[in-house]
Amino acid sequence: MARLVVLYGTPIDPGAFDKYYFATHIPIAKQIPGLRKYEVSRGAIGTPAGPARHHLIATLHFDDMNAVQKALASPQGQAAAADVATFATGGVEMMFFDSAEI
Repeated sequence: MARLVVLYGTPIDPGAFDKYYFATHIPIAKQIPGLRKYEVSRGAIGTPAGPARHHLIATLHFDDMNAVQKALASPQGQAAAADVATFATGGVEMMFFDSAEI
């Protein structure tokens, strides 16, 4: 299983971010081909040193790294990526990795 993790920084207006993210962005992102599961953080995000600078973390699950690459290159993946600039006023970091259960 491969994962794409998106870390959204604290936005200028958290309420507007949440409203747009859940009503508009998630439906766009759920159209990405190969997407198996979509998870988002709930509540405050912390670190061992205290509060994190992130407002929300999204984890998208795919079968493998090839599926992630295809998803990002697809028209739906490009549309989701382009939409991020609409609401992510706190910045965004994206990473992907392959994972295995142990």
